[in-house]
Amino acid sequence: MSTPTVLLSGVFALAASGVFAQAPAFEVATIKPTAPDWDGGKIIRMESANRFVALDYTLKALVGAAYNLTPSTISVGPGWMETDGYDILAKTPGEVRPGLDEQMSMLRSLLADRFKLSFHREQKELSIYALTVAKNGSKLKESTAPPDQLPVLTNHIFPDHVSLPGRNATMAQLASVLQRAVADRPVIDKTGLGGKYDFDLEWTADETQFGGQIRGTPAQPTRPGLFTAMQEQLGLKLEATKSPVEVLVIDRVERPSAN
Repeated sequence: MSTPTVLLSGVFALAASGVFAQAPAFEVATIKPTAPDWDGGKIIRMESANRFVALDYTLKALVGAAYNLTPSTISVGPGWMETDGYDILAKTPGEVRPGLDEQMSMLRSLLADRFKLSFHREQKELSIYALTVAKNGSKLKESTAPPDQLPVLTNHIFPDHVSLPGRNATMAQLASVLQRAVADRPVIDKTGLGGKYDFDLEWTADETQFGGQIRGTPAQPTRPGLFTAMQEQLGLKLEATKSPVEVLVIDRVERPSAN
């Protein structure tokens, strides 16, 4: 199997959490425009216990990651929010690698401080995907991980397919990854499944997924599309419907302050 070439917004592995006495913030962070010749894809991850990295992320994508939102639920804002890519290199506090929630809390603080982001929320009727159990029932297996082991959900994007292994993961966490990185609309867990599961999902992505970063499908795909793969491999469905959804409306934002 070839090495995955692109990592995108929903890609994460939850690691051991540090303990912070107050709302966490990065100790130091640099923000620079992405180089015009960058071709390494969009990346957001912890590269070490204390090094947080986001590469080629627009402000809209950063807001989506920080607040666990799909782009369609982020409203208004200047045009450059969707076109200008930024690289962020930041140092996290403490000696323990922060978990995902702490990383995103630090990112929210950074957006408010350096981009002067402010917003309010509204309810809006939107097209969504409801994550449900398929007609013939779930094919998920209960996780064999220890009860205190934190979940792992990581998108690996290869030239011809996407692999999403999940370990000790809930359906709410799967829905979150799908809406943050994969789908073009919010994904809401309506499975009614309350356990933690181990699974492997593989599919051929199309241009509607991953924020349009996938440029066409292979001439001879070796995996099914996402909707078929969900049913065949996990016994789950993504059903297109409409539902009231909380939308984040941008009130103010500025280009980032100098480092």
